[in-house]
Amino acid sequence: MQKMAIFQCFLFFLLISYATACDRCVHHTKVAYFSTASALSSGACGYGSLALGFHGGHLAAGVPSLFKDGAGCGSCFQIRCKNTTLCSRAGTTVILTDLNYNNQTDFVLSSRTFIAMANKGMGQQILKLGLVDVEYKRVPCNYNKQNLAIRVEEMSKKPNYLAIKVLYQGGQTEIVGMDVAQVDSSRWTYMTRNYGAVWDTSNAPSGPLQFRFVVTGGYDGKWIWAKKKVIPADWKAGEVYDTGVQISDIAQEPCYPCDDENWR
Repeated sequence: MQKMAIFQCFLFFLLISYATACDRCVHHTKVAYFSTASALSSGACGYGSLALGFHGGHLAAGVPSLFKDGAGCGSCFQIRCKNTTLCSRAGTTVILTDLNYNNQTDFVLSSRTFIAMANKGMGQQILKLGLVDVEYKRVPCNYNKQNLAIRVEEMSKKPNYLAIKVLYQGGQTEIVGMDVAQVDSSRWTYMTRNYGAVWDTSNAPSGPLQFRFVVTGGYDGKWIWAKKKVIPADWKAGEVYDTGVQISDIAQEPCYPCDDENWR
């Protein structure tokens, strides 16, 4: 009981720390680009080549305040450049897959994403600029009814060490906690974030496994329970397993006055 109380207190402060960023406000910055998306797919979130299939390869590296020690991995942002001659009003949507250490830009984009901000026929012109002024805000991720999935990482070693990567996290939330248990057991094992979107435990239960997640949702956190059996007893590294659930929550932030700000 005491351990649970300590965990809940820790979780409360963790949620508050993530909720103070006010991601859904409109922010202003500059963005640059990488010539290839592979530079971003192999980044700090650990998605690897799988990231190239996210949002058509519209990938971005974000500064630490957006990366959030890995909790920001997989979050989506709408970005548009301010040059109305070259750029469209709609801009484009990107998914965060890497950490950007350049404090002069909040994002570094893939070249495909950079071009996607441009009006038709203006792609090469915007590339020549290399660096543009933009405005951006966080938006919900939509994977077209794709369920949240778990990939077992190659560094996993039976019977005790299990490392997983979380994929296709929809909505506008962060996963801030994760537990694993044997199917039909009430003995849950707490997993920790190893890096980026990768979570692990050195005390993995045996047998088929079930998972539950804590996500930011509303003004607080909430538990998301995956289907009863997510990973089979004979799980294999490199395999992707369907959790049977979709995350569509939108975390609410006390961001007044930007709560009422319209992006025209």
